[in-house]
Amino acid sequence: MSRIVFAIAISPLLFLYSTPVRWFGLASIPLLFTALTQRCGIYELMATNTCEKD
Repeated sequence: MSRIVFAIAISPLLFLYSTPVRWFGLASIPLLFTALTQRCGIYELMATNTCEKD
């Protein structure tokens, strides 16, 4: 949930600024994608699983 909120909070930087700050807005795209799909590509590359088993 916090990843979605942070992605939405920084996404306007992509459209409002033409300075290098705009690149921080680009970071919102993968953040939002990983939050919505509930998958992290870096964890898959490292073969890490953080799910708790019952």
